Amino acid sequence: MESARLWIHSLLFFIFTIACLYVLDTLVISNRLTTDYQNIQLKKQPQLPLRFRSDGTFKILQVADMHYGNGMVTRCRDVLESEFNYCSDLNTTHFLRKMIDIEKPDLIVFTGDNIFGSSATDAAESLFEVFAPAIESRIPWAAVLGNHDQESTMTREDLMSFISLMDYSVSQTFPMDPMEQQPMTNIDGFGNYNLEVRGAPGSYLSNSSILNLYFLDSGDRAIVDGIRTYNWIRESQLSWLRGLSKRFQGQWKLTDQSVEIPPLPVMHPALAFFHIPIPEIRHGPIKNIVGTYREYVACSLVNSGVLKTFISMGDVKAFFIGHDHNNDYCGNLEGIWFCYGGGFGYHGYGVAGWPRRARVIQAELGKGKEVWMGVEKIRTWKRLDDGVLTKFDEQVLWDIHSSR
Repeated sequence: MESARLWIHSLLFFIFTIACLYVLDTLVISNRLTTDYQNIQLKKQPQLPLRFRSDGTFKILQVADMHYGNGMVTRCRDVLESEFNYCSDLNTTHFLRKMIDIEKPDLIVFTGDNIFGSSATDAAESLFEVFAPAIESRIPWAAVLGNHDQESTMTREDLMSFISLMDYSVSQTFPMDPMEQQPMTNIDGFGNYNLEVRGAPGSYLSNSSILNLYFLDSGDRAIVDGIRTYNWIRESQLSWLRGLSKRFQGQWKLTDQSVEIPPLPVMHPALAFFHIPIPEIRHGPIKNIVGTYREYVACSLVNSGVLKTFISMGDVKAFFIGHDHNNDYCGNLEGIWFCYGGGFGYHGYGVAGWPRRARVIQAELGKGKEVWMGVEKIRTWKRLDDGVLTKFDEQVLWDIHSSR
């Protein structure tokens, strides 16, 4: 009888265990493992094409070197002792939200070291957090990689692919072949692409690209003759850029034949964005410096001819970089302007008491008697995260009436 009783208890326990597992699987596990095709979330697309506003302006917010880690638990670097105990990655997030609110840009551009790989235990989670303010704003945003992004759990290709699939992102892993309409995977790097900005609504250039934005992957690290250095923009990238620039010049369509065409510029201007400075900035000579030059230029030992390429193309009026957090200046190299974004993120190195900062770029259209014309002027300024978002160092980078 005792053995029968034990057998019955064992059977009942077995049945109870199976029942519990069934309930757990039905109510919890299956719902997580089964794809719910009715609730699949597709990428939220930004409002495209990019175009100038009806007031004739197009504004870009440059965010350089956010160096995001793990959010609240990641402490700030190089801040005042009185700030340290309550300072984290969230200060970076708050600064970005404030910049978006006050400037209301048409495009947000992140110029690399968006996450600080060695401090980000999960790259994907950090990417969601670092770009959250841009996504919440529903403003189109674009990104390139710096030299630290890939130091976490994702490769550079995986990072750019992931970024390109995020809500409201206009980033691309590879440029598109205009003839084949296929990604051009034979170009060095990940995150080489271009964005076109069309004319103001209602203008005769409303369906034409009148400002081009070039994005380039400047890489991370490299070994040259046994010496460790920063990477550089390769010839395959520059060759693609030259072909792209040549194809764009002179391409515009007039849809309203009744409009009297104002005089057009020889070529529509372009701006370029990448992370690591080029060697010409270190070697100079630099003219007309506006801003603070307080850090030695950290660049590659290899001069691949980026500046020479920009000069030969003729359309690039300025390029925007990051990497050196304590530099926020603009300067002129052989007729082409370059500008540092200045350190934005609180987990990146900086100088205690020197506020984090951001750069704004604004392109402005010329005005004819009745219609908006092509791009007439490109200006820039910066803002500090000093409590009142002080605006300073406003300057004109390019003006069609005084251009060379």
